[in-house]
Amino acid sequence: MLPLVRGGDSVAVLTVWLPHPQLLGFSVATMEVLNYFGEHFAIISQVSLERNPYDAVHHWAFYVGISLAGLLILGASLSTTAAVKEAQGLMAGGFLCFVLVFCALLQVAYWRFRNPTQVEDAMLDTYDLVYDQAVRSPSSIRLQELAAIQDTFLCCGKRSPFGILERSEADLCQGEEAAREDCLQSIQSFLRTHQNIISMLSSAGLALTVYSMLLSSFLWFAILSGYNLDRKGTYTVTPRGEDTYQAVDLERLKGVVLHMEGPRKGKRLTRHMGSL
Repeated sequence: MLPLVRGGDSVAVLTVWLPHPQLLGFSVATMEVLNYFGEHFAIISQVSLERNPYDAVHHWAFYVGISLAGLLILGASLSTTAAVKEAQGLMAGGFLCFVLVFCALLQVAYWRFRNPTQVEDAMLDTYDLVYDQAVRSPSSIRLQELAAIQDTFLCCGKRSPFGILERSEADLCQGEEAAREDCLQSIQSFLRTHQNIISMLSSAGLALTVYSMLLSSFLWFAILSGYNLDRKGTYTVTPRGEDTYQAVDLERLKGVVLHMEGPRKGKRLTRHMGSL
């Protein structure tokens, strides 16, 4: 928004407010924190395997999301401050932040287009490793981790494509747990909802960064060309009445008197005033 506030005969303040990138940045940061420390993602990431396929993806997604959120908030703050103070350097810094976010979002979009199921495959592979180790060599640690995953996703085991389960697999899901959904399907359903939210935020981020880049570049050129976004200076108001003539130049007063009173009277008045 570019609110132009006018008061009386002078322009008061021309400010630039970029709330949308800031709101988007806070939204992305909140979502990444909830995902990183959230129960569904953390329970998969904290599995004590020699090689956890999801752990690297989990940390990478968190750091990328936090970095993008920080750049969005920083760019909006720099642009707003630069518009108020008419600082070219700050405006250029805000523009650079928006460019970096735009390039990063394009890279993320390209990565999701080329590898749409990488996160899903990493989570499913991690669950498969825990499940297979719990079935083949039952241990208290693997059984506890498997039970924690199944309780978090409200699922149980894996359904065999042939509908036949080994005895050790059947023992993992008994009673009410046997009626639960297959864990692979439950994880896929959860990730599908999460990926839809990511897609909406990415689309909004691309649109807002393009808008912010155009706006910040326009303001940078406006500052460079010397257009004052905020008119600065002091104004003195001359009161009406007899005091007005005290601020009038003496020569101007002589000219007015000469014009109104005539040449002769003006000359006499001029001599009189000159003697004073």
